[in-house]
Amino acid sequence: MSRAEQPSRRTVLAAAVATAVAGGAVPATAVAAPGTGGGPADSDPATGRQVDYRAWTTFRDWRCGTARGARPVAGDRPGVVIGAPAGTADYTDPHTGRTATWEYATWTSPVHRLTVPATEVIASWNAHTPAGTWIQVELEGSYSDGTATPRYVMGRWAAGDGDQDIRRTSVDDQGDGRSSVWTDTFSIDDASTGLRLASYRLRLTLYRRPGTRATPTVWRLGAMGSDVPDRFTVPASAPGLARELRVPRYSQEIHKGQYPEYDNGGEAWCSPTSSQMIIEYWGGRLTEEQLAWVDPSYADPQVCHAARYTYDYQYAGCGNWPFNAAYAATFKDLQGVVTRLGSLTDLETLIAAGIPAITSQSFLAEELTGAGYGTSGHLMTVIGFTADGDVIANDPASDDNDAVRRVYKRREWENIWLRTKRYNANGKVVSGTGGVCYLYFPARPSPRQRRALAAVGVR
Repeated sequence: MSRAEQPSRRTVLAAAVATAVAGGAVPATAVAAPGTGGGPADSDPATGRQVDYRAWTTFRDWRCGTARGARPVAGDRPGVVIGAPAGTADYTDPHTGRTATWEYATWTSPVHRLTVPATEVIASWNAHTPAGTWIQVELEGSYSDGTATPRYVMGRWAAGDGDQDIRRTSVDDQGDGRSSVWTDTFSIDDASTGLRLASYRLRLTLYRRPGTRATPTVWRLGAMGSDVPDRFTVPASAPGLARELRVPRYSQEIHKGQYPEYDNGGEAWCSPTSSQMIIEYWGGRLTEEQLAWVDPSYADPQVCHAARYTYDYQYAGCGNWPFNAAYAATFKDLQGVVTRLGSLTDLETLIAAGIPAITSQSFLAEELTGAGYGTSGHLMTVIGFTADGDVIANDPASDDNDAVRRVYKRREWENIWLRTKRYNANGKVVSGTGGVCYLYFPARPSPRQRRALAAVGVR
């Protein structure tokens, strides 16, 4: 997002927090269940975590789902594809006005009972969608009182945006008076009632132009459910690692005014800029042909490309979390997930295994020494820790690439990232992300990387 304190997709949640403090309903991330003394409503008894991430990635996983026209495929990277289509459906693209008929197949996951009954759920996926194909991800579940949620659309995704493709999009105005979907996040409307999401299943619909043999391939489908307690501050963690990863440095600021059709240009491109840094850390490269559309006078054209191909046409921005993870997974042998971490210790575990992370945070200028700006929502890349335990970040909200590497005070950074509530520049209570991050890592992690990911709840 922009580094200015301005409205974002979280504005509606932030406003809800302020209303709640005055005596109304409270957003999902902001309140613990009654009787917990400010702690989480529940947690995984095996790990003490307030986050449950579950994904379907193996051939056995894909065989365990319910398929209508879809079939699992084996190999180095198992997935699910269209076999014999289950039927056809018309779709009118709200962003182009075009109506087209598509063949489709579906795959539905088994029911997953959350180890942490959740106030929020974020789905993410990794897929190959050749021209003329796309996917839709839906979530439906059961509340903790035994009633059912609606079936919510969590995203409509195509890697491309050509004439054969739909425009990738989130879906607004979804809710039942008890829960809602805000861009990419399922949220319980009033967590103070104790209502939670107890279980869910994901439905994947694969689409293609009729009469073709093209098919999407989905390699990873998962969701992160969480119940992070209401908190303005978090306990301090003790430093445990001194290491810095060599991650490319890119500034969003040098792209100001470029391609304003994608969220007003580079000033708002913190998410795709951060994504591109880590993609290239893992060896992902774009070809001259892929970048041919970019004005040749622009530096770092790959950042422009990342902005275009993460852009959510409904949200009208590049900061849709799952869309960034899906973009990362379009690069060979790379996968991406959206989850929450619980501490800087989790980040140290990942950095020790060579895995950088993209984190989401919001803060006033005076809350983060050396930043020089305040923001209602900003993504940056954590690449290491100093000997004193301070955070080394590639911060795209920098004047140029040379200025991107920053060192931020551990205690300050930890708090702005992990809290769920804060005061904005007007003194109003607004929301924080509670430890949201993107993790990009190899399709075939090393044993050490696999252990580190498992330690933070990702498999």
